[in-house]
Amino acid sequence: MRTLLKIVLRAVVGAGVLVAILACVVYWRSSARLHRTYHVVVARPSVPTDPVSLEMGHHLAATRGCLACHGDDLGGHTIIDDPAMGRISGPNLTRGHGGLPAGYADEDFERAIRHGIAADGHGLFLMPSADFAHFRESDMADLIAYVKSAPPVDRESVPLRIGPVARVLLLEGKIKLSADVIDHVTLKPDVVEPGPTVAYGRYLAVTCTGCHRDNFSGGRIAAGSPNWPPAANLTPHPSGDLSRWTKADFFTALRTGRRPDGAHLNPVMPAAFGQMTDTELEAIWNFLGTLPPVATGTR
Repeated sequence: MRTLLKIVLRAVVGAGVLVAILACVVYWRSSARLHRTYHVVVARPSVPTDPVSLEMGHHLAATRGCLACHGDDLGGHTIIDDPAMGRISGPNLTRGHGGLPAGYADEDFERAIRHGIAADGHGLFLMPSADFAHFRESDMADLIAYVKSAPPVDRESVPLRIGPVARVLLLEGKIKLSADVIDHVTLKPDVVEPGPTVAYGRYLAVTCTGCHRDNFSGGRIAAGSPNWPPAANLTPHPSGDLSRWTKADFFTALRTGRRPDGAHLNPVMPAAFGQMTDTELEAIWNFLGTLPPVATGTR
């Protein structure tokens, strides 16, 4: 009996040691990736100050998810806070105490938004710059202008704490740093003109790919909390809603947060997307209609 207990005890201790070693390896390798630095030279954007540009910048911040991560006042907002994924917050982007330093330049905004790189050169975690990489120059300038115009908010940015599951997902490539994905050398801003066109819809719908995948098939959101429900399939496949919805249904769902049957949309879906203009929503609807039908969650 004592021999059996010794064997079991040794097995438990051995398993514990193995888990500890694996945890150390995951922590070390993920930390190395997170602390990697990038050197990208950007041109100083021409940032406007007129009211029309500032209003457009606010519209972009609201409808592209900036306010969802950084707060309505841009003073910072916690997105995820659980043991598995960690504590992940959009930092304070204002000039208040705890916000951006006095020397933060327009080029730093450009580098962070378009390239996913912080002022000190490291890659920004969960910053969806791949969605903004091809922003038109005018959109980028208006967005920067709006952020710079935000009243100072005295609020300390919450330190980033990355949990074990998020670290594993990072190493598996399911969570990617935008700085690793973007081709910084050949990157060029888009020149598409606004209108209810497929081309403009494609330009706008890039914002959706962070949750709905590059092929818009939806499924589990890799970069989200394990508690988040899966993203909807936005292709015309029968497993998705859009195969049965009309354009009016689509508009209503985005504007009200409710499906045609009255059920609420996924609570992770930013309600601010409903603030898009009719032209923007029609363009996205027209673009989604051109997608090939793909089963939900298909890579």
